[in-house]
Amino acid sequence: MTLRCRDVPMLPGLDAIRLRGGESAADNPVRWPYVAENRSFKSWVKGGELVFVTGISRHRSPQNLAECLYEGKECNVSGLVVLTGDAYIGQLPNTLCRLADELAIPLFEQPYSLPMAEVTEAIGRAIVWSEHTSVHQLDHDALANSVELLDSWIACRGNQSAMADALGCHRNTVRNRMNQLTGSSPDQSKQTDPFKTLLLAHLLLKP
Repeated sequence: MTLRCRDVPMLPGLDAIRLRGGESAADNPVRWPYVAENRSFKSWVKGGELVFVTGISRHRSPQNLAECLYEGKECNVSGLVVLTGDAYIGQLPNTLCRLADELAIPLFEQPYSLPMAEVTEAIGRAIVWSEHTSVHQLDHDALANSVELLDSWIACRGNQSAMADALGCHRNTVRNRMNQLTGSSPDQSKQTDPFKTLLLAHLLLKP
């Protein structure tokens, strides 16, 4: 399962990011986020990056933003995210959105009120998770139904008696649920890959 451009606004806490152009290429895979501070970023990317343009350290005119799109296409980046707000880049010109459509490069708009640290962390987590689950198929239903149990396992360091107390249930109930997640292995020291995959996904996707 690869993280793609269209998935970014659906990540926890990133729903304020909007796709404004280049929707035809929204399935571009995202290799890593990169925050561009220089006028040109082609010397700093390898391809597949989701490039963020803030305008904080360098004024970004509509012409320069268009140059960023052309440069991004040339460098084969995944997409471009422009931060907008009253302080720096006020809004995305419609001409820029149309250019993104013509070049087939995803163009996103992100409000300055959304902290970059939260954005890059959410994307980084999702990328690590997607790389892991590309090897180990993730059972999404098992993950959704096991959030409380996994939180308890982490807090109690795998101690099933303590987990039973925390969850308000019998120890046998905890044992049975854990056996389901660990491939029905009663030995906690031999937990199987499905459990490890669920635990890693749970940690990476927590908002």
